[in-house]
Amino acid sequence: MQKKFISNLILMVLLNLLIKPISIFGIDAAVQNRVGAEEYGIYFSLLNFSFLFNILLDFGINNFTTKSVAQYPNAALNYFGKVFTFRLSLFVIYALVSYTLAFLLNWGQRELILLSFLVLNQFFVALIAYIRSHLGGMMLFKTEAIVGVLDRALLIIFCGMLLYGPMRSESFQIEWFIWLQTLCYGLTLIIGLIILLSRIGIPKFQYKPLFSFAIIRQSFPYALLILLMMIYTRTDSVMIERIHINGKSEAGFYAQGFRLISALFLFAMLFSNLLFPMFSKLLKKRESVTELLNMSARLLIGSAMGLFLVTLFNSNYILSLIYTKNIEESSLPFVILMFSYIGMACSIVYGTLLTAQGNLKFLNFVAAVGIVINISLNAYLIPNFGALGAAIATLITQCAVSLAQFVYSVRMLKLKIFNFRIFMHISYVLISATIFYYFRMDSALNTVLTFAVVPALMIIFGLFDVRQLMSFFKSSE
Repeated sequence: MQKKFISNLILMVLLNLLIKPISIFGIDAAVQNRVGAEEYGIYFSLLNFSFLFNILLDFGINNFTTKSVAQYPNAALNYFGKVFTFRLSLFVIYALVSYTLAFLLNWGQRELILLSFLVLNQFFVALIAYIRSHLGGMMLFKTEAIVGVLDRALLIIFCGMLLYGPMRSESFQIEWFIWLQTLCYGLTLIIGLIILLSRIGIPKFQYKPLFSFAIIRQSFPYALLILLMMIYTRTDSVMIERIHINGKSEAGFYAQGFRLISALFLFAMLFSNLLFPMFSKLLKKRESVTELLNMSARLLIGSAMGLFLVTLFNSNYILSLIYTKNIEESSLPFVILMFSYIGMACSIVYGTLLTAQGNLKFLNFVAAVGIVINISLNAYLIPNFGALGAAIATLITQCAVSLAQFVYSVRMLKLKIFNFRIFMHISYVLISATIFYYFRMDSALNTVLTFAVVPALMIIFGLFDVRQLMSFFKSSE
């Protein structure tokens, strides 16, 4: 089991490292370069709006399915028919909530049409995740990993032909990008369904209200937490587009910096997905989580600090490697967003610990406070500062949320904070800042060397222990 776990983890990471960076920077960023900040700003705002309530499409169904199929493999066919019909009813609710709020925000006809495709895309994504939860429960991890990146791989092929291939068009439209996403999600859904149904058979579709309500009742605290977190992490781009005088362009500037944060966050969440069951296992056995907690905190937060310092002194150069326009307008918001990533990394570690502990009441309270802070700051800062104001609001919100989670974790578990560790962290930051101040990224070689300095310094200052990390993987059975 341990060998299988590690081999599948390696496959999952390799597929994500291969496909997602190409999709994010080779396709998504190229689309923004082609259509411009204003057009992409419309898409970015609508996309984040479609994320706000997408927890209504799941409500804990995927976790329920993975666990149930793993424990009762022969029941997969029975579960599929019940849950699929339940998902259809959830989609109707999700669409009604999204459109109601969209009308209240006074979006025009074009925006509502684009939103229709994005809402449909969210439904397809939810169904793909549902299929993957079945495959995971059946221990078909390699198949699940491939289905998990298939939509992005198809998008790279289809959209790549329009951006770089013989079908290249200079008059690329943001509508094409959204339609291609719909096509790729749809094809992935069909392929995933064929694979799954070939193993479990053709289901009988039936709606069972008691079954549906049982899932909702069981998953409500987790679903509420995800909803609250979505609101305080995704409303910024919507508010930029709606309340700033030049909102569409400012949303585009914000997207250029946010794209890198989003990419980093995706990979950090892979680590979180490993931490959650390990924290849960240790807590259930009443064993100490301190060693695992400290190791993961040093690794994630230390790397976030290093990446922020690299960005602080090289923001324009990094953005110029990806984008062809609006570098100056995006530079400062990008730096501030990278600063906020330190808070995100802290939340991934300590928030995961508190979730495993079952402290959902506290986490939901903190997330609700985060919403109040974020929306209040955005309402005040965005009209005057646009993308920069939203970045500042994100920084303050993430710092407040992560600090609350850290302090609560220290008190709850009576964690000891060692002065030596604090000294090593401060030394790591000061030495890193000094090196990056004098050694700038101005060539391909210097870029590679600069990013190599971060893990090297982490090892020197004890933030990254290779032997301890290997031990972490070996204990993840």
